[in-house]
Amino acid sequence: MMATPTLANAPTLAQRARNIRRNALLMGEVQGQGYIAQALDIADVLAVAYFHAMRFRAEDPAWEGRDRFLLSNGHYAIALYAALIEAGIIPETELESYGFDDSRLPMSGMASYTPGMEMSGGSLGLGLAIAVGMALGLKRKRSASRIFTLFSDGELDEGSKWEAIMSAAHHQLDNLIAIVDVNNQQADGPSKQMLGFEPLVDKLAAFGWFVQRVDGNDLGAVVGAFDAAMAHSEPKPRMIVADTLMGKGVPFLEQREKNHFIRVEPHEWQLALSALDAGEQP
Repeated sequence: MMATPTLANAPTLAQRARNIRRNALLMGEVQGQGYIAQALDIADVLAVAYFHAMRFRAEDPAWEGRDRFLLSNGHYAIALYAALIEAGIIPETELESYGFDDSRLPMSGMASYTPGMEMSGGSLGLGLAIAVGMALGLKRKRSASRIFTLFSDGELDEGSKWEAIMSAAHHQLDNLIAIVDVNNQQADGPSKQMLGFEPLVDKLAAFGWFVQRVDGNDLGAVVGAFDAAMAHSEPKPRMIVADTLMGKGVPFLEQREKNHFIRVEPHEWQLALSALDAGEQP
């Protein structure tokens, strides 16, 4: 079982986040394209989830006492694979198989293929509903395990997401911690222009959730939010609204106007890795 670090170990978390970003870039280089900017923006949240908050056994991904991490936004699979590799659940040697036939690392998350992948993603908007069902099941089994789930701000366009938000509060699922990645980009344009969702914190609180909003690329703030979510005493589900920057850690990707799905020129991969190494030393 993993050891739980503290804020005093924040440099360790910074190194973990850097390694997650590096793993994602190396996988992206294999295909030359992908949802790289999302992997870079959410790496800090994944580092805190896996190396600060969650209970799991790398050698036994199906351990019954584990906390579950559900990836609703299946196109972020490259980010989760990067974290699972860093956690030792997937061997680093499989990194170069990303996206190829018969790989355990398909471009969209598939629970039947990948150790540590708790649900298959693809159709957006479903992950939180699945998380609600799992959390309710764990409650009825009197399990101490928790459900963590990540979804994208674009999924707030989906009615099923709001049904799940309402259901989680109704069932008082205090073993459910959801994170919404607010990077304000969808395939068709800025998320807030596609379908406005603000004031998001007020709406979620009105639905009966314990809500926090933080800079999702500030490790200290993210650790504090996870700690507060886990320690909160009211019988409510918990939501962390994480504002993130697409391409975080690689300046020339941060500055791109459209980052939802990107192609990176062959010579740019080494530039991206060098920028990451130069700018993210813990």
